[in-house]
Amino acid sequence: MSTATQSPTVSKSVWNVPNQITLARLALSIVLFGLLECHQYMIGMVIFLVAAGTDWVDGYWARKYGQVTKLGRVLDPFVDKIIICGTFIFLAATDHSGIAAWMAVVVVGRELLVTALRSFLEGEGADFSAVMSGKLKMVLQCAAVAVSLFALTYVEAARRPEWLKWALGISVWSAVALTIYSGVEYIRRAIALTSGG
Repeated sequence: MSTATQSPTVSKSVWNVPNQITLARLALSIVLFGLLECHQYMIGMVIFLVAAGTDWVDGYWARKYGQVTKLGRVLDPFVDKIIICGTFIFLAATDHSGIAAWMAVVVVGRELLVTALRSFLEGEGADFSAVMSGKLKMVLQCAAVAVSLFALTYVEAARRPEWLKWALGISVWSAVALTIYSGVEYIRRAIALTSGG
């Protein structure tokens, strides 16, 4: 909740529309994981696209209508990480998904690292907001997951069309490469901030 020293755009209501949207996305992630466990990849892909694709809605609503809360600032990125990291982990454990276990480790490790750096630096009063590579990374990760889920709708991997095999490889490797690149970029920013550069 807001205090007298915070911006007047910070909402006093914790359970406002943006936070309700965020909680709905969290609920969708649980449904998604259940579907993946039951090998329901097509409907899982639809649920994933809805949960990940509406990421901007809660933030846009909060800023436009002055409903930003401390809870929302923590909950929204947390839900993003649950959706992406959780889905990568499930897919890494699924045969022929195109996503290897080490790729899921890279995705999860990068998120943990950036979260730790942001928590420390913003606690010190530094600006450690998201950069373009981080936002683009999220887009490519979502694309990789969507393509992987679609590819899994083919019971036999050998029957996948050639274009889908190429799309899967390109999307997954692009997502992993940008995940690593953005992680390195955040590390460089952290070093520059802590060294006074």
